[in-house]
Amino acid sequence: MTSSVHAYGGGTYAPSSDEVWCAGANGLYRVTEGHVRLMVEDSSSFGDLTIGNGELLAVRETDDGDALVAVSFVGAPVMRVLAETSGFFGAPRPRPGMLAWLRWSERDMPWDASELWVAPYGADGLLGDPVKLAGGPTESVVEPRWGPDAALYFASDRSGWWNLYRWDGESVEPVAPVAAECAAEPWELGYVSYDFLTDGRIVMVVQEGPRHHLAVVDRAGAVTPVKLPYTSIKPYLAVGGASVALVGSSPEVAPQVALVHLGDEPRVEVLARAEHPGLDELAVSTPVELRIPVEGSREVVALVYPPTGAAPDWCAPVIVRAHPGPTASSLVRLDWQAQFFTSRGFAVVDVDYTGSTGYGRAFRQALYGRWGIDDVVDCRAVAEHLLTESRAVPGAVFIRGASAGGYTALHGMTQDGPFAAATAVSAIVDPERWAETVPRFQRAHAARLRGGAGRVRAEDIRRPVLMIHGTADDVATADDVRELADELQDRGVPHELMLLDGVGHYVATSAHAARALEAELAHYRSAMPQWRPADGYTTADGSRCRTYSPSSCTSGSPR
Repeated sequence: MTSSVHAYGGGTYAPSSDEVWCAGANGLYRVTEGHVRLMVEDSSSFGDLTIGNGELLAVRETDDGDALVAVSFVGAPVMRVLAETSGFFGAPRPRPGMLAWLRWSERDMPWDASELWVAPYGADGLLGDPVKLAGGPTESVVEPRWGPDAALYFASDRSGWWNLYRWDGESVEPVAPVAAECAAEPWELGYVSYDFLTDGRIVMVVQEGPRHHLAVVDRAGAVTPVKLPYTSIKPYLAVGGASVALVGSSPEVAPQVALVHLGDEPRVEVLARAEHPGLDELAVSTPVELRIPVEGSREVVALVYPPTGAAPDWCAPVIVRAHPGPTASSLVRLDWQAQFFTSRGFAVVDVDYTGSTGYGRAFRQALYGRWGIDDVVDCRAVAEHLLTESRAVPGAVFIRGASAGGYTALHGMTQDGPFAAATAVSAIVDPERWAETVPRFQRAHAARLRGGAGRVRAEDIRRPVLMIHGTADDVATADDVRELADELQDRGVPHELMLLDGVGHYVATSAHAARALEAELAHYRSAMPQWRPADGYTTADGSRCRTYSPSSCTSGSPR
């Protein structure tokens, strides 16, 4: 069962000892011994389901706003509304006699300005007078959770980083200050970036730039990293005793569900793994991290995947990728899309441009009002660095992006520079129009991002573009790319539009993903100049792959 609460879902089920409650298309369901029963019929969207004190708590979203709702397990399953807002709620977290929750306005995103509230919550099922504990216009508060010590824990970016704090009933104090993110950007409800071990310690996921690691916080606040074979960890921790279950991966390890036993010598027990037959024998490209200075005293981090099996002095066609979000980040993990291109002689470069998560609050907000400008500058700086270092072939450097990254890629085609062509998947084209059509949850984000480069205009595009879009996309509607394609056609600008019937915003997870990748590969090959192949090398599937020899590369970029 799934839910479209806040457009991206999250927290759609809550297990207890003998049953599971789920959110579905028609309301709230209970699953007992394999039997599914609709308990509360309601066409609204539900998320952040939580079981506590003999009832189910949840966030309910309608077109008019959010509500905190409760369903008692005693008697008939009648849903009660505890609180309502024209904005948003999140994370209803009960303990005996108290309830905590998050709230943010319709003018804000939860990673910009959100508030943590608590109120008495008695056996009569009514909320008492609420008190705000943290948050406000300049602070994002996420992931509240009652600890075994009866204190309320939460992550706040008041220091510039999402760090862990604790409210003991009287005051708020930091738990483990670090210059890193200890929570994920809350695109979905129900994230669990930290949890409590039975011995009084806290285990948490820490993000530093493109990398994650697991850390343990002792009672004195000392933070100790846990050595694991993972560089990417999902924000869905689950603790049992002195062990924590997680979903982890690395460039060489496909996603695994693992149980990490946190004794004196941490031990990893793999419970389940993504099925990729032959992965152990498959040659993959592993990324190298670059830090490149950019105009305005900025520094941008990029992950460079060399062509698979390439020599240390490789030189190749390069695909620069702008991630979606734009608050997402480029993670160090197994990326099959990157491997598709590196196994065919390309280098792939992921750029953590301005606005990315993993670098603190100021960096995350720096793209507001400059979208389509600074992100493009950052991607261009990375491409020009690779050209200068004779890693990239002049005339064979491309830019691609999905969603917000698609907007970046398209604007990369509106100026002179290193990019010979672009691919834009599920792209946003017109920020002003997008702000009117985007789901309710994301309207504030659209309003804050716009004001930079503005609409992508056909008359400004100078190089070939490929646009891939699902006809059922409800985050960035296909109307804008259709209109842009028509305008490009009228002006005689080389372009292709691939519309995928019935596909939503996530092309990469659709049944058409392979077809989209083949179209993208053909697009780059058609835009590449004449080149002299080297002897090539054998890819993991046994095929021969042509690539550029280092001697054929010279620094510079096409103008």
